[in-house]
This record gives sequence, structure tokens and C-alpha cells, in this order.
Amino acid sequence: MNWNSHEFIWLDWVIIAVGILAVAWAVWYSINKHKKAQKGADSQDYLFGKGEPWYIIGAAIFAANIGSEHLVGLAGTGAKAGVGMAHWEMQGWMILILGWLFVPFYQLMNNKLGKIITMPDFLKNRYTPATGSWLSIITLIAYVLTKVSVTAFTGGIFMESLLGLPFWYGAIGLIVLTGIFTVFGGMKGVMTLSAIQTPILIIGSFLVLFLGLSALGHGSISAGWTDMINYSKTLNVGKDGVAYGTNHLFHFNTGDPLYDDYPGFWVFIGATIIGFWYWATDQHIVQRVLGQSKGEANDVVMKRARRGTIAAGYFKLLPVFMFLIPGMVAAALAARPDSGFSLANPDMAFGQMVKFVLPAGVKGIVTIGFISALVTSLSAFFNSCATLFTEDFYKPNFKGKSEERYVLVGRIATVVVVILGMAWIPVMMSLGSLYSYLQGIQSLLAPAMVAVFVLGIFSKKITPKAGETGLIVGFGIGMVRLLTNILTDTGKNVMTGSFWNSTYWFWHTNWLIFEVWLLIFIMLTMVVVSFFTPKPTAQQVEFITFTKDYKALINKSWNKWDVITSLGVVALCAAFYWYFW
Repeated sequence: MNWNSHEFIWLDWVIIAVGILAVAWAVWYSINKHKKAQKGADSQDYLFGKGEPWYIIGAAIFAANIGSEHLVGLAGTGAKAGVGMAHWEMQGWMILILGWLFVPFYQLMNNKLGKIITMPDFLKNRYTPATGSWLSIITLIAYVLTKVSVTAFTGGIFMESLLGLPFWYGAIGLIVLTGIFTVFGGMKGVMTLSAIQTPILIIGSFLVLFLGLSALGHGSISAGWTDMINYSKTLNVGKDGVAYGTNHLFHFNTGDPLYDDYPGFWVFIGATIIGFWYWATDQHIVQRVLGQSKGEANDVVMKRARRGTIAAGYFKLLPVFMFLIPGMVAAALAARPDSGFSLANPDMAFGQMVKFVLPAGVKGIVTIGFISALVTSLSAFFNSCATLFTEDFYKPNFKGKSEERYVLVGRIATVVVVILGMAWIPVMMSLGSLYSYLQGIQSLLAPAMVAVFVLGIFSKKITPKAGETGLIVGFGIGMVRLLTNILTDTGKNVMTGSFWNSTYWFWHTNWLIFEVWLLIFIMLTMVVVSFFTPKPTAQQVEFITFTKDYKALINKSWNKWDVITSLGVVALCAAFYWYFW
């Protein structure tokens, strides 16, 4: 047996088959045991889960974030553009904002409303019912057109590069498998699979990193790291003949070919806006921390949720080293003729590295973790869609139905999302650069979300109508910009005519700079509208501002170790920025 084969052998396939069956049994056993304990269907439990330990919450947040877009896109971007994309990944500090600032608001609203809230619930109570409904609609559209489709699309590429499956077999198979898993597993299934796959995924990815560096450095990991950095310094050559390199986060020189993708400090601000929306207000992330057991005190729930986000903050430091750096290693290996490694398509970098550096048998074990990660991430999106539809559209219009009915409706919603996600893949394939499209969508949706949540919490003077107006106006402007992005190839095409000349700034401005100004515009619009519309009621202000209840809950729910470990996340993020400045 050739243990160092660069392809999958029979042993790997046997391990994959046995491993998938073992994981499926473990998830089924956990769900079945949980159902017997709760004695009957419970839509809240199906959609949110109940009282998981802090380390499971941390693993679930991390697992919900890691999908095929990391295995394909992050590694591929590392191979093509170095560490620039790390701005969107080195955001462990941003998850702390969820735990320290937002979770107390969500928990207090849970108690006041007598149910576990969704993000639209949050806005309905601070602003108007229409504001929450608009958020549900925007979120569902975003999930179907970007997250579900992108995960499936890149999952197909990953399965093709790793297992040799035809693209459509991998993409459709992943969606169908995840749809079945989500329908029958619910949040408990997501949480259980997260706990199983997270350690496999982390260990397997770091094996790829260290063995890849060893191969690059002729047996020395440190030498491999040095060779990778030195090679990255020779890349990114501008028209002036200067090699600007791909080994740094910030690109300040306008002659740098990567300036348009990562323009100076704008890239950090823009990535932070997207990160704030994603980590603190997006349903599919927040949903991981909202579960609670009956009869628990607020401070106990708060403490567990916060510690879960702190754990997730440390986990979030890892993807750069798990996926992006291996992509850079792959590019350096492919550039060395004697390595035996080739890379025709950068998006296949990670799958090719798995086959090239891992020994037989280990390939199979690690692949189980990767497949589980794809299913967990996509399942989290499906579950959030089911939650939004059931809690924000079905329950308000069909009150008093049985818990079995609500669970069934959530499952039907999941099936619909699966079908829509599959139908959208061919459309996305025709839109050119998938990641330019995805980043454009995120940068155009995030400002409106950030504006309504931040001003709603930090200002008692922002009126309900202002919040509704800000969300609708921000979303409308974002969609118009998206249309011009499609027509102009994100401002790259030369457009002539009076319309294009008069709107040049709108469609040609760098997407990150546009995102920042869009956020400022939405906030100013909300402030102006607040001068001319009725003030929020006392109850609305009390729901979502820094009240005595909020401050008391915060004070009771933390100790010095929570602070110390939180500062550790911030320090590690700062150290990364210092090294790759």
C-alpha cells in the first residue's frame, strides 16, 4: 500500500463511508435521546435548541460560519491575493460585541415577550412591525441568493477538486443531503454535528498547513514559512514593474494591482461594517446563542451565551491559518518545479493540498470533517430560513396551532429554500466572478442593517418611522447599486452616455468606499426623519436601550476571567495585524 499516494486510495474511501455512517448514527442518537427527554414536538426547541453548554455554543457559532466558501474561496484567494482577505476573517474581536453588548438585549427581550426572539422581532419592538417584516424579507432573499447558493456552488467545486466528483453531482448532492439533515435534525442536529466536526476540521486543516509548509521547506516547517513569505513578496507586480507583494493586509499605493480590492484603511472599515452585521445581527449566527432551558436565571443564560461567544472568538482566529495560508503555500509549491505539485485553478488549492500532503487514511478522516462542515454551515442557513418564516410570518397569522404543525411548517420552509437554492445556482454561474458578486451583495446589505441596530440601541431619539425609512432606503439604494454593478462589471467597464456620466460616482466608486458612505447616508437620513416623525413610546425605548435592567444583567453575569479571556482575543487579533501589516 502506498501510504504517501497523492490520490485517494481504497482505504480512504472505506474510512469515508464508515465515518459518515458513524456521524449519522451519533447525530440520530443525540436527537432521539433529546426527543424522548422533552416528550413531544417543540417548535422553539426545533428552531433554536435548548440550553447548550458554552463550548457547544462556541463550536456552533464557528461551525455555522465555516463553509465551502472557506474551503474553496478563502484558500483560492490566498493563492491569488495573499493575506488581504484576512480582514474578513480576523474578526474574533467582533464576536465579542455579540456576547458583551447584544446578547443582553436579546435576553431581556426574550423575557419581556415570553419567547425566544428573532432579529425581526427585535426591530418590530424598537421600530415598527413593517421594519421587522422588511428585515425578514431582506434576510430571506439574501440567504437564498447568496449564502445558500454560494455554499452549494463552492461545495461543488470542492467536491470536484477533492473527490473528483462532477461539479453538479457535488453541488446538488450537498444541498439534498443538507436539506434532509436539517428537516429531520433541527437545531439539535446542527449543534450535535458542530461538536463532532469542529475538532476534526481544525486538526485536519492544521495538518494540511504544517505538512504543506514542511513539503515547501524540504522537511522544515519554519523554512517553509520563510519560503512562502519570500515567494509572496515577488507577486502582485504593478504596471510600474514593482512587486508590491501579497504578504500584507493593507495596500496604500494606488499603483498596487490589489488596491481596488483592498484600498488602504477603507478595507478595514468596510470589513468591520460587514462583520458587525454578520456577527451581531444576522439571524443564522445569533440563533446559536438564543437557546435556553426552562427555569434558568437570566444571568446564568447570559454567562453561558457570553462564554460561548468568547470561545467562538478564539475559534475565529483559526480560519486564516486553516485555509488562507494553505492557499499561499499551494501557490508557492506550484511555482517550484521540483515539488511535484501543480495548481491549474486557484479555487482548487485546498482540495489539491489535502490530496497532496496528507497520508493515506488520514485523507479519509479529514474529508469526513470537511463534508460535515459543509453540511453544518449550509444547515445553519436552512434552519435560520425556517425560523424566520415560521416565527415572523406563519405564527403571527396562524395562532394557536399545535407545536407539531409549527415544526412541519419549518420543515416545509426548509424544503422550499433547498429548491430555490438549487434553482439559483445556474444563474449565479452565469454572473461571472462569484466572489465579486458575493462581496458586493454583503457590502450593500450591511449598512442598512448596521444603521438600524446601532442607532436603535444607542439613541433614544431615533423614531420608529426613521428606523423603517432607513432600512427601506438603504436596501433600495443597495439594490440599485447592485444593478449597476452587474451592468458595469462592478465599475470596470467603460460606460458612455449622459446617464452614466451624470451618475459616475455612484456606479464607479470602489465598493468598500461606497459601503462606508452608504452607512453614513442612512444614519443621517434616520436622524433627519426623526425630527419630523412621532417619538418612540416609553415601552419601545425601554425594550432596546441601556436601561437599569440591562446594566444589572451585565453586572451579574461576568467575572474577571471573562474579561481576561476577551482581552486575549483582542490581543491575538492585534498581533496578527502587526505581523502582516
